[in-house]
Amino acid sequence: MSVRAARLLLALACATSLSACSTETGDAPPLQPDPDTILYDGPWTPLQENGEWVDPGPLAECSVLSSNTTVCGSESSFDLSHCDSASLAGLEREGAIYRAEIRYQVSNSADGVDGTPDNGGFQFDADGQLLSVMGSLPTSASREDTGTFFVSSGLVRSSKGLGRFTFAGCKATGPRTLTGCVSMCSSGQLRYRGTFRAERMTWREGESESSGLQRVSETSVDLGLPVDVYVTRGHAYVVSHPTEDWNGGLTVFDVSDPRKPVKRTALNRPNDNSWNGVWAKDDALYIASKVAGVLVYDITNPARPAFVRRANVPGINGTLNVHTVFVEGSRLYAMAPTARETLVFDITRPLEPQLLMRYAYPGGTGYPHDAFAYGGRLYINHTEDGFLAVDVTGTTPTLLGKYTYGNSYSHSNAVGTFNGRTVAFEGGETLGAHLRVLDVTNPASIVKVGEYKLRGLTSIHNMVLVGTRLYVAYYHEGVRVLDVADPAHPREVAYFNTFRESDPGRANGMYEGAIGMRVPGDGHIYVVDTARGLLLFDEP
Repeated sequence: MSVRAARLLLALACATSLSACSTETGDAPPLQPDPDTILYDGPWTPLQENGEWVDPGPLAECSVLSSNTTVCGSESSFDLSHCDSASLAGLEREGAIYRAEIRYQVSNSADGVDGTPDNGGFQFDADGQLLSVMGSLPTSASREDTGTFFVSSGLVRSSKGLGRFTFAGCKATGPRTLTGCVSMCSSGQLRYRGTFRAERMTWREGESESSGLQRVSETSVDLGLPVDVYVTRGHAYVVSHPTEDWNGGLTVFDVSDPRKPVKRTALNRPNDNSWNGVWAKDDALYIASKVAGVLVYDITNPARPAFVRRANVPGINGTLNVHTVFVEGSRLYAMAPTARETLVFDITRPLEPQLLMRYAYPGGTGYPHDAFAYGGRLYINHTEDGFLAVDVTGTTPTLLGKYTYGNSYSHSNAVGTFNGRTVAFEGGETLGAHLRVLDVTNPASIVKVGEYKLRGLTSIHNMVLVGTRLYVAYYHEGVRVLDVADPAHPREVAYFNTFRESDPGRANGMYEGAIGMRVPGDGHIYVVDTARGLLLFDEP
C-alpha cells in the first residue's frame, strides 16, 4: 500500500476505534456554568459557546430517494431536478483534493429531519481523473464529465459503519466549491443520506505560502507515517504510524545544523511499531506505543537510543494502548485510550518510571487523548466528554471541573498564566475544530473568553505555548503562530502553509498536513507534516 493508503488506515482507525480522532456527536448537551449560582469574576467577557459545528440546514437543493424502485447509490437514486448541473462543467479537477462537510438527514427525529455532521473527501490526479473517494478507489459507476459530478467509493469503514459513499454534485458555487447530495449504502440498503458542500484544499484565499516564517530545512521521514516529534540534545526524535509498505517506529535526526538535518538511525520493536507520542527527560526518552504502553529508551548517546524497558503497570501484562505522553517535573503522564485511563508515573529516576496513580473519568463515553500539567492540576482532553481539570497534588486524582461543547472531541491543550489568571488554550480534532481560550482559574466555572478559527472544513491538531506566543499545527492550514498576550483576542502574526496537493502521498482525509510540533527554545520551530516529513523554521 502507498502512503496515501496509510492515510486511509489512519482515517479508518479514527472512525472505528479509540484512536486519534472522531466525528461522532456526544449525546449529552454542553455543560455551561449556571449564571444564577456561579459568577465569572475574571477580566474578560465570556463568549457564547456554539460548539464545533452549527447546523446550517440543508446544503443543497437536491435529495436522496428511498424508493424501492431505485438502486441505492445509483444516479437514479438522486433527485437533481432543482440543480444547476451546467455549473459543474467549470469545476477544477486537475490534481485537486476536495474536503466535504456532510449534513446527514436523520429520519427518527420528532419532525422527521435532523442534522448531524460528518466529513468526507475526493481526489483527482494530475490529468483530472478521479483517484479516490473517502480514501478508497472509486467504483466503475463514477462519472465526472462535463456537467456531471457523480462519484462513488468502494466499501469504506467509517464512523457510520461499513458501506459505500456516493456524492452527486448539484451546483458549483465557484471553480473550487460545490454542493450536492450524499448517500451511504450498506448491503444495498440506504443507511444515511444528506447534503454536502465541498471545497478544494488550496491555500486560504489571499494567502501565499508563508508570512513571517522562514523554512530552513525539510527532511523526509521514510519510516511509516510521521505524527510527532520531540527535540533534545541536538536531536529530533520523530515517531511514526505503520503503513502497509513501511513499519512505523522512531527516526532520529541530528539537528545540530538546522539547515542540514542528518538521519542517524531508525528503529522499532518486533510486532510493536505503531508509535504516536514522544517526550524526554534527562537520559530517558518516552514513547507512546499502541500495544506496549510506555517504552523507555536511554539516550545517553542521543544518536543511538537503547531500549531499557516497558513502563510497568500492575495488572496489565499484555496489550496497553498509550496514545500520548507528557512530562512535567518528576512526573510522566500517559494517556491510555483503550483502558480509558490517564496513568501517572514518578520519574524521579527517569529510566525507571514507577506508577503513582491512575485516573478514569467516571461515567464518561470518551477517553483521554492529550493532557497538560500545570500548577498542580492536570488538564485532560477527554474527547467526547470534553475538557477536564483534575487535581493531582494528592494520592488520589480529583475532578475539579469540566468544559464541554456541542460535537466535542477535545484533543489537545496548553496552559499558562495571563493577567494573574490561569488560561487554557484548547483544541478539538473534528469537523470545524478550532482554538478555544478558556479561563480555568476557577475550574468549577470554566468559561470561554476567546477563540481563533479558520476554515470549517479543516481541523486543528496540536499546539505549543511559549511565553505569549502560541504555535499551532493546524493540519491543512499548516503552521500558525499567534500572539496571545491578550488571550481573549488571539492575533495571528505568522504562518506557513505546509499542505500542498502535489506532495507525494497526499490523500483526501481530514488528518493531512501539519500534525506534530515542538518549540524547544533553540530559535527554531520543529514541525512534522504527514507527507513532507520534518520541517524546521526560524522562530519569528
